[in-house]
Amino acid sequence: MSAPYDDISGEDLMLRDRLAAERTVLAAERTFLAYVRTALALVAAGGSFVYFLQSPWLTALGWALVAAAAATLVVGSWRFSVARSRIARLTALPPEERP
Repeated sequence: MSAPYDDISGEDLMLRDRLAAERTVLAAERTFLAYVRTALALVAAGGSFVYFLQSPWLTALGWALVAAAAATLVVGSWRFSVARSRIARLTALPPEERP
């Protein structure tokens, strides 16, 4: 699946488009932070299950929550890096405009 702006070079973007890309970057960062928050909550819940509850089933559930936290963090990081690279390709400045 291709992104909607794959066929447009960075030179053809207007200020409005660049600002929209900046808003998209900020939205991607907020989404990544939501993934991190969710992973931390899963680790806290899983650690509580493992530490405070003595049932083998609840201990196993606690470890499953910790594993789910790791998976959540990996997926969130991957999605953030994909979004960031797509936005970077979209908004690349031509060489004469680079600082």
